This record gives sequence, C-alpha cells and structure tokens, in this order.
Amino acid sequence: MLSAYIVDWMSLLIRWLHVITGIAWIGASFYFVWLDNHLKPVAADVAKRRGVHGDLWAVHGGGFYHSEKFLLGPQDRELPAQLHWFKWEAYWTWISGMLLLGLVYWYGATSFLIDSSVAALSPVAGIAISVAVIALGWLIYDAVCRTITHELALGAIIVVFVLFLDWLLFQLFSARAAFIHVGAVLGTIMVANVLFVIIPGQQQMVAAIRAGKPPDPRPGIQGKQRSVHNTYFTLPVLFIMISSHYPMTYGHSYGWLVLAGILCAGVLIRVYFVQRHTGKNRPVLFIAGLLLLAVIAVVIRPASLQERTGVAELDPVTTADIVPVIQQHCTSCHSERTTDVVFLAAPMGVMFDTVDQIEALAPKIYQRTVVSKDMPLANNTSMTEDERALIGAWYAGR
Repeated sequence: MLSAYIVDWMSLLIRWLHVITGIAWIGASFYFVWLDNHLKPVAADVAKRRGVHGDLWAVHGGGFYHSEKFLLGPQDRELPAQLHWFKWEAYWTWISGMLLLGLVYWYGATSFLIDSSVAALSPVAGIAISVAVIALGWLIYDAVCRTITHELALGAIIVVFVLFLDWLLFQLFSARAAFIHVGAVLGTIMVANVLFVIIPGQQQMVAAIRAGKPPDPRPGIQGKQRSVHNTYFTLPVLFIMISSHYPMTYGHSYGWLVLAGILCAGVLIRVYFVQRHTGKNRPVLFIAGLLLLAVIAVVIRPASLQERTGVAELDPVTTADIVPVIQQHCTSCHSERTTDVVFLAAPMGVMFDTVDQIEALAPKIYQRTVVSKDMPLANNTSMTEDERALIGAWYAGR
C-alpha cells in the first residue's frame, strides 16, 4: 500500500502536469479555430496560383505575423522538411488525466468511485466498468461519426448519446465520480479524434504532397469535422475538471440533469464565440447559455428549513448535540490526528476537533452533509437521514 503522503505528492504533480498540458492544448485549439475563422480570401492572382486559400496579418509581442492557409499544400514549391505538429499537448493532457483518474478514482475506489447507496459494486467491478465506459464511449462516437453523414442528425445523435451517458453513470458511481467520468469520456473522444483521425489525415496529405501526388481532400474534411466537435466539447470538459470543488452541482438529487444543463450552456457559449469569429454575431446563443446557468442556479438552491422538514420550527439543537455525530462521521478525516487510511492529513486543512472549529465551519458542514450529501465520502460511515436532519436543525437554529 502506497503511503498517503506519497499519493498526495503524486496527485499534486500529476494534477499540475494536467493543467499545464491542458492549457497548452486548449490554447492551441482555440487559437487555430480563431485563426481559421479570421482568414481573408486572397485577392492577388500570384497567391491564388500558389494555392493560398486565405491569409491573416497579426501583430503580437513586438512583431508582425503573416499566416497563410493552403488547403492542399503549396503549389509553387515543396513542403519544408520541418513541419510543426500540434499533438503532444493533447496526448499529455489525456495521459496525465488518466493517471489522475487512476490515482484518485481507481486507487481510492472505495472512497471516491463507489457509492453503495447507488450501486453495490466491488472495487474491481467499479474499475472495470470505468475502463469499459471510457473505451466504449470513443468507439460508439467514432462509429456514429463514420456512419452518419448529415451534420445536423449527427449532432443530435451525439447530444442524445452524451445525455444518456450522463444519466447512466449516475446509476453506477458516486455523483462526483459520475461527473468526472462524463469528462473522461469526452476528453478521450477529443484526444482520440486527434490520434486516430486528425493527425493520420494530415500525415496522408503530407505523404501525398511529398510524393508528388494530388492529396485526397477527404482526410482534411474529416479532420475539420472532428476538430469542430473538439472545440464544442472544450467548455463542458473544463467545467467538469473543476466541478469536484462544487458539490452543490453533482450532489443534487438530479445531478445528472444539472450536468446536462451546464454542458448545454457550455456548448451554446462556445458556439456563440466560434460563430462570432466568422462575423455572425448571434448574442442570443450567449444569452441562452447564461440564462440556462441562471435557471440551474435557482433550481438547485438549498431548500429552506420549512421546505426540508414541512414545519416552520424545530426543537432547538445545540452544538453539543451534534458533536457526537461529527466525531463519528467526520473526524476520521477532518482532525489534527486523522485515522482514515486515505487521508493522513485533514483535507483542505479542515478540522472538527473543537466546538469552535465546528461552529466556525457550520455553513460548510450544512452544505456538504445536508444539502449536497456528498459527505462523508461515499457515505462510508453510514450517516443516517436522521443525523443529517439533526445537523440541519442545528444550522437553522444558529
């Protein structure tokens, strides 16, 4: 068994790598989508004869840049020996993400992946399902893309598929793990698009041009399609990456619908910016995304005491009344001297060793145990609904 201290360091360094490579990948992706949509048709006959599809002048960092796009390679000269390929940013983002998934949700399956109140899975079964869902997600998506040629129908099928996946994962894993696995599937689809479609297509075109043969445009068209899909997946995946810090989303009783709504909002906002790059300013898309987020925020707001209990007032509950509950269910992790096998130090430095500490953190205790109910983790200490109600009454009477 690895030391929890070593695991924490591994998690920190892998998470750091994941953020760095993710920034590099998303930054390059956003830039090329922007560049592609800002290219201007060339007017000069010389440029057209060279095969230039469009160009762009830009200024940055004290210099001027002139970018030209050739759909089928330059017509007036050979390709240079050195071409810059944008792929390792994607590969390392996925590799680091999968390492992090394995370290947190597979190594810590009993704490983070499995919730016995959702599905009675063994760690081995949970991990096997996790791997299968990620792999099948890509295979199904790829098969649909290769089968359906109508873009609108393809988009609708992908949306239905992601929504079904979202619902299904909430029937298998803890709510937090379900969120992350939707992101893992989308992230895997994105990197597989790069590895199996975009880069091979580009390699085929380069090989044909260097062999003096006319390149087949189909790989470029397929690569463009998958690249567009990737850019629309980006904001949903970024939200999922940070969602574990906000149990008000995944901890809701209809968490899968909350995620579905936020994913749709992210896509709408991204579509707005992509279209704006092409000169089609449709603020209704952006506004619709924001309104959807606002509706979700209102719908998942914490219920009042009366809404939760059906009565306007409850018998007063003091901090002393809930100390035994906190000690039984929380201090194995949240203490100066933890006894949990996973956490050797209190997560986020949160401790409940004294009455003052408990009272100072009352809002967080209420939010995590009564509202989102994601604490204790996977409810591995079997906190009852009566105990959660007791904490709710204590918080309401403060």
